[in-house]
Amino acid sequence: MIRLLSLRFLISCLVLFPALATPARGAPDWLVDTSTYHAHLLVRSDVQELELNNGLLRRVFRISPNAATVALDQLVSGESLLRGVKPEALVEIDGRSYEVGGLQGQPNYAFLRPEWINTLKANPAAFRFTGYTTGAPEERMAWKRVRHHAPDVAWPPAGVRLNLEFAAPTDAAAASLAGVRITVHYELYDGIPCYSKWITVSNGSGHTIRVDRFSSDLLAAVERTAEVDELSEGRTPPNIHVESDMSFGGMMADGANRRSFRWLPDPQFRTQVNYERKTPCLLDVGPDLGPAQVVAAGGTFDSFRVWVLPYDSTDRERCGLSLRRLYKIIAPWTTENPLMLHLVASKDEAVFRAIDQCEAVGFEMLILSFGSGFDLERETPETLAKAKRWSEYAHRKGIEIGSYSLLASRSVGGGNDVVMPPGLKPVFGNSPCLESQWGTNYFRRLYEFHRDSGFTLLEHDGSYPGDPCAGTNHPGHHGLEDSRWNQWREISDFYKWCRGQGFYLNVPDHYFLSGSTKTGMGYREENWSLPREQQLIHTRQNIYDGTWEKRPSMGWMFVPLTEYQGGGAAATIEPLSEHLDHYRRMIESNLGLGVQACYRGPRLFDTDATRDMLRAEVQWFKTHRDILESDLIHGRRADARDLDWMLHVNPRLKEKGLLVVYNPLNTPVTRTLRVNVHYTGLQKSARIRDVQRGSRRVTVDREGFVTLPVTVPAAGMSWYSME
Repeated sequence: MIRLLSLRFLISCLVLFPALATPARGAPDWLVDTSTYHAHLLVRSDVQELELNNGLLRRVFRISPNAATVALDQLVSGESLLRGVKPEALVEIDGRSYEVGGLQGQPNYAFLRPEWINTLKANPAAFRFTGYTTGAPEERMAWKRVRHHAPDVAWPPAGVRLNLEFAAPTDAAAASLAGVRITVHYELYDGIPCYSKWITVSNGSGHTIRVDRFSSDLLAAVERTAEVDELSEGRTPPNIHVESDMSFGGMMADGANRRSFRWLPDPQFRTQVNYERKTPCLLDVGPDLGPAQVVAAGGTFDSFRVWVLPYDSTDRERCGLSLRRLYKIIAPWTTENPLMLHLVASKDEAVFRAIDQCEAVGFEMLILSFGSGFDLERETPETLAKAKRWSEYAHRKGIEIGSYSLLASRSVGGGNDVVMPPGLKPVFGNSPCLESQWGTNYFRRLYEFHRDSGFTLLEHDGSYPGDPCAGTNHPGHHGLEDSRWNQWREISDFYKWCRGQGFYLNVPDHYFLSGSTKTGMGYREENWSLPREQQLIHTRQNIYDGTWEKRPSMGWMFVPLTEYQGGGAAATIEPLSEHLDHYRRMIESNLGLGVQACYRGPRLFDTDATRDMLRAEVQWFKTHRDILESDLIHGRRADARDLDWMLHVNPRLKEKGLLVVYNPLNTPVTRTLRVNVHYTGLQKSARIRDVQRGSRRVTVDREGFVTLPVTVPAAGMSWYSME
């Protein structure tokens, strides 16, 4: 239950909660065991402070004479991440900028001495703190669970929410904002050193206002490195991952979030060693255009959300595990990982055969891929009748079915394309404006088709990449300033609707936090026109590289059953029975690493032998599915010169580890591997099971490694289960 506390009650509160400094000595590694790291709110009335703390991350707020963050500590590493006090947010309303909370008077922004905090003053022109509410995190979108996902996910995440309430300043210049309130929201989750933040503007003024700009988080972070040189502009931000749900235009988080936050020089940090004072150590979270949103009397405006994850190490694997854990917590639908055939035909006979073949070998989805000839945008009775006929048959067989649609990387004409500002071009070269009349009709069609057709899968290609639009005659936006915000809201609202309906979304852009399920693992399409043997190595290289920041279930790979991007017979698997060994190796290279591929062609098998091979590989995958779709520890990257391998880990399963080893050579290879099993949770010893030597127990050394002899057949794969 949410409870409201007044400032007077807060200050008079007699209950004291001791602050946590660092995790207790011998506390479990949170990446192995999260059971003791629960988020909670501490109220320390003697010093007029609130504290969010989960044993991994600690954020402290001084709430008088105004509210401001005065500490942010990474408790695992013991680092203090905050060097200065800033406003809780900045908001520009009707052309005037206002601070929200904050305290002034810090003499040096290189560090924050505790005794300075008592001397800081409130800015009389800032929104002023009036109280807070607290409760548990709430789901930001509905997630209808209709398919297999990770067994230990929760939605919404467990943790604590803190809402800081602010009223408009009382000076004469802000008289028009009387009744306007701003809420600064925080969430801290169990078991991860990450907080989420966003703001709400509530218009109780009695008249319309416009939110022109906002910065929902201003974090004066400790600089990561001393870039001294005179000409250095500062290229190394703090060791903190930042991500928002206003992300688009890329398959990786960094590229997709470039419009929603930035690391800037801090003009108050006058003592920094960089000659030009350009050290990037001030986090500014907010859109780089707009939002320019009109808020009617009695209405509200919500910013996008940001998640801030301070890493506890510079180790690449540990940072990757932290980020992958974050996705599992705040976007758990990304653990859905169905096996899917990308069909390149759309006649009844081909579709029904493909459904039957999926059922026969254990595939779970069929998509009418690009090039299939099916176009869901055609608003004809025949189009919907086909879709219903296919979906009804597929559902009887236990198979999901869906289709493909191209969104932004095209021109539609008729005054509906984006009008780019001078000197700019659309990301894809051409793009319609999502808020044009064409966009209105397009999204109406998407909603109607998926309500009526029985299709539960959409591959949304060329999704909105963030193009602004200076047009003034599109019904969904007024002009340039609100164009990006409104287009992002259109696409993200659709994806959230899909998530609530239980639809699966393949989107080759980073829309995970708005509801999409999978994007490209990271590959170059023309590589699938290379000779088959080279494709195998590229497959495992791409997965190795892509899973530093993605869970295996978050990225798709590619298997060209028929020709794709050229290459002829040397690049394709059809006829499947004539290249059965290569087909098996491609499947093992993907499924053995927990990754689903676009198996693109007219069929999955052509003979009984092909069917039986495929069915056996799928059955092995499903037997070990939970561990195969868990985290990956990177071993040796594929290079076609020796064994390459990776280790699946999940300390919460009975099968806590599964080592997969590949041999690219044409002769059998025996090696002794030293494998880090720390993240399996296994200590002292582990029971290893494999098809060659049966079950045996091995010792785990003090550094968390096991020494394991492996033998891998020529051009084959071996696997080793750990309990």
